[in-house]
Amino acid sequence: MLIRQGLQVIPVLDLRAGQVVRAVRGERAAYRPMRSQLAEGSDPLVLAQALLAHPRCACTAPVLYVADLDAILGGTAQLAPLRALLQAMPALTLWLDAGVADVHAARVLRDALGAVGERMRPVFGSESLRDQRSLAAVAAEPGAVLSLDSRLSQPIDPAGAWTSPAHWPATVIVMTLDRVGADSGPDLALMKQLIATASSARPARQWVGAGGIRHADDLAAAQAAGAQAWLVASALHDGRLAAADGETERSRRG
Repeated sequence: MLIRQGLQVIPVLDLRAGQVVRAVRGERAAYRPMRSQLAEGSDPLVLAQALLAHPRCACTAPVLYVADLDAILGGTAQLAPLRALLQAMPALTLWLDAGVADVHAARVLRDALGAVGERMRPVFGSESLRDQRSLAAVAAEPGAVLSLDSRLSQPIDPAGAWTSPAHWPATVIVMTLDRVGADSGPDLALMKQLIATASSARPARQWVGAGGIRHADDLAAAQAAGAQAWLVASALHDGRLAAADGETERSRRG
């Protein structure tokens, strides 16, 4: 998947009622329609294409992370905009968090997307997983992504995912919700802690961070902490990640 040197930047769309909204500290009721420097409006396809054309994200094997907030909050998955994204971008791999509680629910969602659903990788959030049995099935599911969710340093974890590294799949997201859209810096100590926790359980994992990226220096620090990729939205939309690879925002300013 990684086709460029350095930390992979995976752009993020948070969808609510068919619109892209700006995530702030995981306080979902307060999210408002996105205002971006990359494109006008909050249309999912327009903003997805703008994000994937960004110098930090542009690649021949594009990846987009989508949080379907309607589904995460207990409503119906937004199949129409999700399907439109996959149909419009035939090379796209979609990492989709739709609040699924188990592998069966993820498979039902993939089938509902039709043929393009083959390019969807389900994200299983620890806040949504039903129980330990559901977690155990995730590790064996092809393409599964586990998101270890936390808020204010407290795991959101009804299934006990955080303490079961043997059941973590090959791709793990460290999701610090209170740092999303907060311009507060990434939680690199937590990333290091979880990598160390998993070191004896499964050696070959892709570690992905989420939340807190402010500028290119944060990306370099995240890579040094052991992350291979990071989910990013606000810093891209606000023009704070315009530097080329190998050049930090601070060096440009100084």
